[in-house]
Amino acid sequence: MRDFHFPGRSEVLASNGMCATSHPLAAQAAIDILKQGGNAMDAAIAGAVLLGFCEPQSTGIGGDCFVLWSNPGNDTINALNGSGRAPAAADAAAMRAAGHQTIPLGSAHAVTVPGAIDAFCHLSETVGKLGLDQLLAPAIHYAEQGVPVAPRVAFDWENAAGTLQGHGRKAYLFNGQPPNTGQVFRAPGQAEVLRRIARDGRDAFYTGEVADDLIAALAEQGGVHTRDDFAAAACTPTTPISGTYKDLELVEHPPNGQGATAILILNILSHFDISAMDPLGALRVHIEAEATKLAYDARNRFIADPDFTTRLDHMLAAETAQKLAALIDPKRAMPAFVPGAESVHKDTVYITVVDKDQMSVSLIYSIFHSFGSGIGSEKFGILLQNRGAGFTLEAGHPNEMGGGKRPMHTIIPGMLRENGRVVMPFGVMGGAYQSTGHARFVSNLQDFGMDLQQALDMPRAFNDSGEMNVERGYTASVRQELADMGHNVSVPNTAIGGAQAIRIGENGVLEGASDPRKDGCAIGY
Repeated sequence: MRDFHFPGRSEVLASNGMCATSHPLAAQAAIDILKQGGNAMDAAIAGAVLLGFCEPQSTGIGGDCFVLWSNPGNDTINALNGSGRAPAAADAAAMRAAGHQTIPLGSAHAVTVPGAIDAFCHLSETVGKLGLDQLLAPAIHYAEQGVPVAPRVAFDWENAAGTLQGHGRKAYLFNGQPPNTGQVFRAPGQAEVLRRIARDGRDAFYTGEVADDLIAALAEQGGVHTRDDFAAAACTPTTPISGTYKDLELVEHPPNGQGATAILILNILSHFDISAMDPLGALRVHIEAEATKLAYDARNRFIADPDFTTRLDHMLAAETAQKLAALIDPKRAMPAFVPGAESVHKDTVYITVVDKDQMSVSLIYSIFHSFGSGIGSEKFGILLQNRGAGFTLEAGHPNEMGGGKRPMHTIIPGMLRENGRVVMPFGVMGGAYQSTGHARFVSNLQDFGMDLQQALDMPRAFNDSGEMNVERGYTASVRQELADMGHNVSVPNTAIGGAQAIRIGENGVLEGASDPRKDGCAIGY
């Protein structure tokens, strides 16, 4: 239990339904859908689409999603891949010939066909109870009437405004400037798009006038996307992967997401007595950072489009983790493995919902970097992601850019099972940090017995491309110890990630927690 003498927040408790996400309006919209008779999937979709207007620097209908969910009375976890593919004409060899070593973040070449809308439509039809018209109504309302810009959103908006280009600047800047906290953001063009989707389904987005608007914006920037590329967009049901850490089973989405990396980190950490360490001490940060370096190196070698990922079993094998753990010196940092372009700061939104029947949903939805590619469409103001920057241009690599391929993704929804029972949907935002964040969250719960909110509040550190980012919640002496071990220590300007979680009690009581690094909350009824 937290010390009530100090600032903080308590877990939210309820029994009929719970939503935890990074903006209160989206959490409230999800709860409203539950009260209207929708299930957890209906509520998650409604809240997620609204987040694109509450946090437009982080997500939107020009992005991708991944989803895990469990059905009422069933502890089987389902997965859906809602990530988009590169256009058929994408060509890594041509990019190399043009002198590129990586895919430029703000180029049309970094834009994969958005997959989220197809996924939301599919899930609404196959899993949800209410129709798209009800689910999209909150987002349509706020896109038209506007959302007051929240403090963390304003902070991120100002930092990333330079990413916006062309029509994107017109749609997302106020007289050429980012908004201040409290200014009202409206997106009437996207409200019209959502009305069309509510009426006509996914084809309203992937064919006709909306698709033509997106293709034209990409063509202006040298893109090779076609009507056929958009029309062919389709989500893919898939099978989750999992690993155990002490009493908990961590369930992750399979590649092309990086969930296997989180499992590998925990497998490595299991070779150390983490619970005997100071949870805020330098040794724990060091061991976690070394495990991260090794696991992310494996990620960058193996994880790619599911049709091209061939070493997943090796990555998840106990023997692999044992060999990697033996490489870690408890007193000295190893040289950094460079994760590559995907490690640059990114934004993402995460939403989790559990309903009265204990159906649980874990949904993550993103445009990758803040404001994605920065490319917006002229007529409807839709911002396009830059997930294609997750490809490599290395010839012959499983994750080499190619027509129709899905790139390696950093976004990963998570779930926990205990003794076979689904006990917690959760997610950690923050780009490349997410795998480390999943592992740290599980360790906070298992190694130190932390309460749910405390496990999210705890200070974070992340070794990113050779830079040891250590939040201000750590003491100066810890930062000095890490430097003495050989880490290149710095304090990041932006807090590391964000997170949400809902614990499902055996008595049916739901316990929600929300990361104070974002503007959101958990709401139940």
